[in-house]
Amino acid sequence: MKFKSISIVFALLVIASMVLAACQPQTVETVRTVVVTQEVEVEGTPVVVTQVVEVTPEAPAQEPASDEPVTMDTYDTTDIPTLDPQIGEDTVSIGYIENLFVHLTNYDVETAEIVPEAATSWEVSEDGLTYTFTIRTDIPWVYHNPVTGETTQVNRPVFDEEGNQTGEEPAFVTAEDFAYGIKRACDPNIGSYYSGVVAPLIAGCSDVLNYEDPANIPQELIDAIGVSAPDPETLVINLEFPAGYFLSMTPMWTLAATPSWVIEQHGENWIEAGNIVTNGRYVLNEWVHGVRRILLRNPLIPEDLAGTGNIERIVTNVVPDVSTGYALWLNNEVDTSSIPTEELAAHLEQFPDETEQFPDLAVFYFAFRMTKPPFDDVRVRRAFSAAFDRETFVAEVLQGQGLPMKHLAPPGIFGAPPIDEVGVGFDPEYARQQLEEAGYPNCEGFPTVTLIGYSGQSTLNWIEYAQNQYETNLGCDPGVIQIEQLPFAELLTATEASLPDEQAPHMWTLGWGPDYADENNWVGDVLWCQTDNRSKRTCNEIDDMIVEARQEPDPERRQELYAQIEAAFFGPEGEFPIAPFWLRIAYVADHTWIDNPRSLFGGNQWYNWTIDWDAKVAARGG
Repeated sequence: MKFKSISIVFALLVIASMVLAACQPQTVETVRTVVVTQEVEVEGTPVVVTQVVEVTPEAPAQEPASDEPVTMDTYDTTDIPTLDPQIGEDTVSIGYIENLFVHLTNYDVETAEIVPEAATSWEVSEDGLTYTFTIRTDIPWVYHNPVTGETTQVNRPVFDEEGNQTGEEPAFVTAEDFAYGIKRACDPNIGSYYSGVVAPLIAGCSDVLNYEDPANIPQELIDAIGVSAPDPETLVINLEFPAGYFLSMTPMWTLAATPSWVIEQHGENWIEAGNIVTNGRYVLNEWVHGVRRILLRNPLIPEDLAGTGNIERIVTNVVPDVSTGYALWLNNEVDTSSIPTEELAAHLEQFPDETEQFPDLAVFYFAFRMTKPPFDDVRVRRAFSAAFDRETFVAEVLQGQGLPMKHLAPPGIFGAPPIDEVGVGFDPEYARQQLEEAGYPNCEGFPTVTLIGYSGQSTLNWIEYAQNQYETNLGCDPGVIQIEQLPFAELLTATEASLPDEQAPHMWTLGWGPDYADENNWVGDVLWCQTDNRSKRTCNEIDDMIVEARQEPDPERRQELYAQIEAAFFGPEGEFPIAPFWLRIAYVADHTWIDNPRSLFGGNQWYNWTIDWDAKVAARGG
């Protein structure tokens, strides 16, 4: 069995080494169809038309032809929520955005160092408030025709000083495209979670994001956002304060360049196959929502940006659950797969050389609607956190695929307190005491509450375990905890902060993986009251500490503050907007023919993955 490691998480791997313990194949039929969205004129009026176009079927995936392009076959259990860089907030969307768009900078997957991408170099002012990036101007914006399969460079409109269009010119990525994308991230009207992540750092961005009348934001406020492009090769970003960790945020998709003229033309539909214009290593060839998507290599990407991998096509089918996907892996129909918990022991015994274990630093937790009774009472939230036996859960339910967590930020993140020093964790006596003080001794009189989890058997195992824990340790009848499962995108919609409390669940499952290696990405971007927090926290002195820690230049003082913040959230007198449970260190099934270094931050860089095509074809009987 192989264990993927990254230098930044070395301390975590040492801890993990001490803690971790050691179906029938199915075939998914797919139909080769393409969803094409285009604007046509009907009696002089522009109308957006979406249609499904059938094209010539390809050879079945399980019988690859020798002249077939090098293809990665994979699956997912959900549709892509979005391909919009400024709106993406989930791992599925972020993974596709990483491969369809170049970013300002990127992470080296082996060292976690910031490396150039669209920006070839950068300078920081002495006061730490101004970052100046030199942008390469040889990256073309491209359009892929999903029917003909042709990828071409697009033109963009050219305007005179009065704003009149005078013609078109070949479109290359410029500093202005990045400035447009970053300013767009400050717009409250796009409804992006990550707007609240970047806004506190960029000068003027919060003024726009939090403007009282989003439909009528004054142009002078938009113009005052601290992002400018003096020329096509120069991007200047001005910060609100000298955040030493800002450079580690520059690979984020939220700061990526986006094509303004395409968004203006198609609106929300600009991301659909047949509309989308991209600039990354792959293009979108097909996206049949909830069924299948296909990416193809972008033949026009500059050679030095193309990546080290050889995968020319990525085919992803949507399946009902991980068990179905794993069955496809057993049948050599997909290259990589998660492993169902119930299959793990047999898999480890049978496929030790086709198993990876990867510590992705994602922490999973229950979130509470803090404004909805009974979880408006902090003692109830404390009880439901402390009644969950994390160590038993990791050992028995996850079969060692994780570490128990009792605060939020994991080891390997700057500012994270030691894993066992801050937080209550599992303490059934404390949990019963808190619930009794809240007026529910032995759960008597406790109202029925809803607990929503992601779809899939592994999440069902998790929420049923919690249901049992609350019966065993709090005395709550299982019927009191009404559990339900939703696809991830629907869960996000069902828990939006804007929903009235009566429409929102009491509790739900969530996980947070790192976007950059700083504690601010955890307590600041997840729990700070001014983010789009689904728990609906009210601002208090903890948030003052979060702001102080974010702006503090002294690293030692920042670490002290973050330990205090984590204790204020998860200590005995903590606020507990969420209940952290475990850090994921999951096993993954990888066939021997794929070499796929996984990314700790952002989406996986499929353009750096390699497949031994001859070995794959031979294994599948081609």
